[in-house]
Amino acid sequence: MVSGRVRVTLCAALATLLAAGALFPLVDSGSWFPQAAFLLAIQTAVGAGARRVPLPRPLTVLAQTVALVVLLTVAFAREYALAGLLPGPQALRHFGDLLRAGSEDVTRFAPPAPLSPGIQLMLVGGVLVIGLIVDAVAVTYRNAAPAGLPLLALYSVAAGLSTGDRDWLWFLAAAAGYLMLLLAEGRERLTQWGRVFGGSSRPSGEPSGPTAPVRTGRRIGVAALGVALAVPLLPLPAIQGGLLDGAGSGVGVGSGGGGTISAVNPLVSLRDSLNLEEDRTALTLRTTSDNLSDLYLRIVSLDDFDGTTWKPSKRRIIAVPDRLPSPTGLGPDIKRAEITTRIRAADWYAQDWLPMPYPPSGVTIGGDWRYEPVGMTLVGDHRETTRGKTYEVRSLDVRPTADQLKSAPEASGPLRREYTRVPDSLPPVVYRTALDVTKGATTDYDRAVALQDYFAVTGGYQYDTEVEVGEGPNAIARFLRDKRGFCVHFSFSMAAMARTLGIPARVAVGFAPGSPQADGTVEVSLKDAHAWPELYFEGVGWTRFEPTPTRGTTPTYTVPEASGAPVPDLPQASRSAEAAPSAAPSASSGCSVADRKQGGCDLALPLDPGQQDGGGPPWYQLAGWILLGLAAVVLPLLPMVWRLRRRSVRLASAQHSATAATAPPPGRADGPRQAGSGTAPAARISPPVVSEAAVAHVLAVWRELLDTAWDYGIVPDDALTPRRAAERIVRIGELDEAAARSVRRVAGAVEQVLFAPEPRAEAGLAGDVRDVRAALRARADRRTKLRAVLAPRSAVRAVWDLSDRWAALKAGWALRWTQLTRRAPGRQQTG
Repeated sequence: MVSGRVRVTLCAALATLLAAGALFPLVDSGSWFPQAAFLLAIQTAVGAGARRVPLPRPLTVLAQTVALVVLLTVAFAREYALAGLLPGPQALRHFGDLLRAGSEDVTRFAPPAPLSPGIQLMLVGGVLVIGLIVDAVAVTYRNAAPAGLPLLALYSVAAGLSTGDRDWLWFLAAAAGYLMLLLAEGRERLTQWGRVFGGSSRPSGEPSGPTAPVRTGRRIGVAALGVALAVPLLPLPAIQGGLLDGAGSGVGVGSGGGGTISAVNPLVSLRDSLNLEEDRTALTLRTTSDNLSDLYLRIVSLDDFDGTTWKPSKRRIIAVPDRLPSPTGLGPDIKRAEITTRIRAADWYAQDWLPMPYPPSGVTIGGDWRYEPVGMTLVGDHRETTRGKTYEVRSLDVRPTADQLKSAPEASGPLRREYTRVPDSLPPVVYRTALDVTKGATTDYDRAVALQDYFAVTGGYQYDTEVEVGEGPNAIARFLRDKRGFCVHFSFSMAAMARTLGIPARVAVGFAPGSPQADGTVEVSLKDAHAWPELYFEGVGWTRFEPTPTRGTTPTYTVPEASGAPVPDLPQASRSAEAAPSAAPSASSGCSVADRKQGGCDLALPLDPGQQDGGGPPWYQLAGWILLGLAAVVLPLLPMVWRLRRRSVRLASAQHSATAATAPPPGRADGPRQAGSGTAPAARISPPVVSEAAVAHVLAVWRELLDTAWDYGIVPDDALTPRRAAERIVRIGELDEAAARSVRRVAGAVEQVLFAPEPRAEAGLAGDVRDVRAALRARADRRTKLRAVLAPRSAVRAVWDLSDRWAALKAGWALRWTQLTRRAPGRQQTG
C-alpha cells in the first residue's frame, strides 16, 4: 500500500506535468513532453530517496538540484561536459548559446513555434525547475498550499503566449493537478491522527454521519472548477475591456463596416528572420505571372515617419469587398495585366497581415479578415492569422515605362503633404546627402533613380544583416556614415531622403521573390523577408524601388530603355548576405531554400518542420546516458547514503522502546534467546520487564555507537565485553567526562538487557550516541571528518551483510536440492 508521503510525492510530480500541458500549444511538436516527464521522474525519485535516508531538508533540495543539473547536462550538453556528465566551462557556454538561441526563436516565431534545441531546453528545463520547487515545498517542507504559486507561474506563462481556443482544457488540467496535490497532503496529515474513514456506518433509518474529509475535499474541488469554468461564459455586459473580455478584439473591432487598426511594427523580427541559421519555408505559391523575379509579396506599408523609425499609421478598416477598388493614382494609359496567385501559408507561420502581390484587385480567403483601403492590405480580426491558410489573390502587374514616370505630374496637395512630412529632429545630413546625390536631376523620377543607384551601386554600401537596426534620430545619419546595413536601413534611408526632396514616399514590408521549384511552384522562406521603399507618381501610383544591394530585383522602369549602357556590377554582399533568387527552377524541391541559394543540396534538411527531429539522439540512447550519468554520481555516494540510512534506522523510534518494555507481545513464552552480533552470550530475558523490541533497540544503539567510533578511526574489538569496549572508546577517542558518561550509559544498558536477572530498558540512548558522535567529530581533523561522512569505514558492513545473505541463500538452495534429490528415487520406485 502506498504511504502518505509517497502519495504526495507522486501527486506533486503529476501536478507539475498537468500544468506543463499548457505549453503544448506553444510549439509544433510534443516530443519534448516525454523527455520532460522522464527527467522529472528521475528528479522526483532522487528527492524521494533523499527523504527516505533521511537527509536534512536543505540537503534533499541540494541533491535534487544536483540531479537536475546532471540530467540537463546529459540531455543537452553531453559532448561538452566533463566525462559526459558534469558541466564544465564548455558545457556552460553551450547552455548559454542554447538559451540565447531559444530566446531569439521565441521572439521570432508565433505559436506554435518550431521545436528548436533552444526552445526544447527552455521547456524541459522550466518543467524540471518548477517540479523541483513544487516537490521541495509540498513534500520536503510539507506545505502543499504555496506549491500552487510555481504551478500558477508555469500555467500563466503558457496561457499568456497561447492563442488557442481550447486553453480552458489546460486550465482544467492544471487546476485538477493542484487540487489533487492538496487533497493528497490533507489525507497524509489526517493519517497522522489515525485512520481515515471513507464514510458513515450508521444503521439504516438514522441520520447519516459526517462525510469523510477527503470526499468533501473532492466535492469542493469539483465545484470550484465548475464555477471557474462557468463564470466567464455567463453574459455579463458590465464586464468589458478587462480580463474577462473574451480573447480581446484583435486588431479590429466590430463586424460591420467600421473599426480601426493600430498595429505593431512588423520590423521587430525582420532582422532575426534574415539571420536564421536554418531557413524555413513560410509560403508556397503558384502564379499565372510570367515574371517571377518581380513577384514581391507585400504585407503592410509603413507611412508614419517620426524621425526615428517607420511604422503603420492608425487606419480605419472595413469589410473586405468582393472587388477591391483601383489603386490610388493609377491612370488608364499605364500598361497592366491581371494575374492570379494561389498561396498556402505554413502551419507554423502566423502573420496578422496577409502577404499579397501589390496592388491586389480581389482576395478569396476564409476566416475573419478586414480591409484597410489606404494601404490596400488585409488584416486579421479577432486573432485571425495566416497560419495554415490557403488563399487566392487577383492582382495587377503594373508595367510603367521610364518616360511615363519621368513625365508624371506633381501629386495632389493632401497626399503630397501627408507623405512628404519629416520631423524637425531629422539630422540635416540626410537632406544634404539627398541634395548631393541628386545634383543635376530635373524630375522626381530622376531623383528617385539617383537615390536607388547611390545605395545599390555607386555609393559603396555593403549589405550586412548583423548591423543593428538602430534607434534615435541619428540612426539614418549613422547608416549614411558607416555604409553598412540591411534592407531596413536602405529602405528607411531612401524613403526619408525622398521625402526631404518633396517626393511622396513610404516603406513596404513583405517578401522578396522566392525560389522557383521544378513543379512550377515558388517557395518563399523567412530569409526572403524584405523591406523596400515605395514612391508615389501621379498617374502610376505607388511604385517600388530597390536600393538594397544583392537583394530583390532592380525594377526595369528604373533603367533607361534607350541608354544602351550596361548596368554596372553591384557591390559584393557581406558575409551575412544571401544571393539574389534565381529565375530558373531548382533541381529538387526536397532541399531547403538556404541550401538551394548556396548551390548545394547534399546535406539539406527536410522542408516539413514536423519531419525534423532536431538532430538529437534516440530516446533510448538518451535514457541510457542519463542512467549512466546518475550511476556515476550516485555510486560514489552509496556508502554515505547507506550509512545515513543505517544510522537513522538504528536511532529511530527511541521513544517506543520504553513503551515496548512494559507491553510485550501477547502469547510470548519465556526461553533462552541469543543476543546476536557476537558481543555477548545468550541470556534469559523476563518478558514482563523488557520486550523483545526493546532489547533489539538497545543492541542496535550499541552497534551504532561501535560503528560511529569506527568511522572516526576506533576499530571495534568483538572480543571485549561492552564495559571494556566502552572504556577503550573513551581512552582512544580522548572523550571528555560528559561524552564518557554517555558511552558508559549505553554499555550499561547493553549489560542490563543481556545479563541482569530483572533487566530494565533505558530511555534516551539515541541522544547519548549523538552526543558521543559530536564529541568524536569535534576532536577529529578535517580529513577524518570528511571520510567519516563521505566514505565511512563501517560501510563495509553492507558488503558483509550481502555476503552473509548470499551464503544463506546458497545454503537454502543446497538444502532444497538435497531434499529434492532424496525424494526423487522414492517417486521413481513408487511409479
